[in-house]
Amino acid sequence: MNAFDPLPSALPARLPPSNIQAEQALLGALLANNKAYERVSEFLAPEHFVNPVHARIYAAIARRCEAGQIADPVTLRAEFEHSGVLNEVGGTAYLAQLLSAMVGIINAGDYGQVIRDAWLRRQLIDIGETVVNRAFGAEAELDGTAQIEAAEQTLFDLATKGGNEGKGISFEKALTAAIDIASKAFQNQGAVSGLDTGLRDLNKRTGGLHKSDLVILAGRPGMGKTALVTKIAFGAARAMLANARVENPNAMARECVAIFSLEMSADQLATRLLAEEARVSADKIRRGEISARDFDNFVKVSREISDIPLVIDDTPAITLSALRTRCRRLARTQGLGLVVVDYLQLMRPPAGTRPESRVLEISMITQGLKAIAKELAVPVIALSQLSRSVENREDKRPQLADLRESGSIEQDADMVMFIYRDEYYLTQREPKITAFDRDEKYQEAHEKWQADMQNVYQKAELIIAKQRHGPTGKIDLFFEGEFTRFADLDTIHE
Repeated sequence: MNAFDPLPSALPARLPPSNIQAEQALLGALLANNKAYERVSEFLAPEHFVNPVHARIYAAIARRCEAGQIADPVTLRAEFEHSGVLNEVGGTAYLAQLLSAMVGIINAGDYGQVIRDAWLRRQLIDIGETVVNRAFGAEAELDGTAQIEAAEQTLFDLATKGGNEGKGISFEKALTAAIDIASKAFQNQGAVSGLDTGLRDLNKRTGGLHKSDLVILAGRPGMGKTALVTKIAFGAARAMLANARVENPNAMARECVAIFSLEMSADQLATRLLAEEARVSADKIRRGEISARDFDNFVKVSREISDIPLVIDDTPAITLSALRTRCRRLARTQGLGLVVVDYLQLMRPPAGTRPESRVLEISMITQGLKAIAKELAVPVIALSQLSRSVENREDKRPQLADLRESGSIEQDADMVMFIYRDEYYLTQREPKITAFDRDEKYQEAHEKWQADMQNVYQKAELIIAKQRHGPTGKIDLFFEGEFTRFADLDTIHE
């Protein structure tokens, strides 16, 4: 072939994969019967539609269905008229036309898969074009190896985002994972096979915090639930940083601990952690009643622990779906090792759901937290309230039945722990001289009360009431009220 030979005829143009008829048929089914949305909501999103008009209509249908509202041509017309985009989606006539293209609700899932499959193939075409353009030198700053890594990452992101169908795991792979866990525990005798809690005796009893476990920590107000869970979170984060720096002292942690604090603000939680580490009263810090020496120590310790991989999200009344999204983002961008929720009764169920009762609402939340733990393969610790029935008993140590909305919490949790301090209740029982007819009786009662106080002073009990993979029982802890600090109970404390 020379320069004067005619050019070969151009290949026929190929259009990106799409199926407009499937999109119209599915939207018609959704408008005719909103129950069809349940068959596609798990995997189909507006961006999967090739026609932007269809994407906008589907988004409106999804928004109304998730809010528990009716989505049909009448309600959508009102919504689109109000937002001023009715003509952009084809007007009332087009919404009515979609109804004529509808398929039965039984076929809605199949049509949704067709739409999503076409979207996946369009994404692959875009990725392929990007790879080709890079290889031809469109991005000359990337060498061949870097281009391969970029292509792999893009494909991985698409696989993660697009491959959302559940897949079974063969028994052989499950056995291999079990052997790996046992091997790790064997090689670390005296240490922990799971995630370090920062509390020696808790580590011994549980082996640390384990992937995919939902742990419930409950207690009455004033027992120190938040103080204990932040102690555990801080201990886990510190262990993550230490593990990352085994080979490189300047390395950053490969994972982080996410604390969703629905009750306390991020700065309040940080102040509490800092006060515990610096041994400075958080109450005095708030009132400004600390010495210059204490303040200098406060600043010094803050610099020392600034690299601890803790992420605090203090969004109030966060929904389960928002929490899941943020956990996924952290897992993708920073690596996620532990999730803490303080506390689950302040959470809201997924948007658009309307549980018939508070018990069902809590059940949805605990099931969702367990699902997050399994999906991301991280332990999740959630704080929980206890019912007032505890206060009506002589022995106020909590029991599983005391969990507020207890059925679902107890069922979904892999481990349930209660924090209890006898000192809290005993302080309220100090004998009053007016209750005795003779000074001798009052003196005797007061001396007994003082002896009882001495026995429980700065002591706490961590009661493991349920542990799916281990023993139950009680762990004694040290509690320093001035700094709201928990530690292992030893004869001498630093």
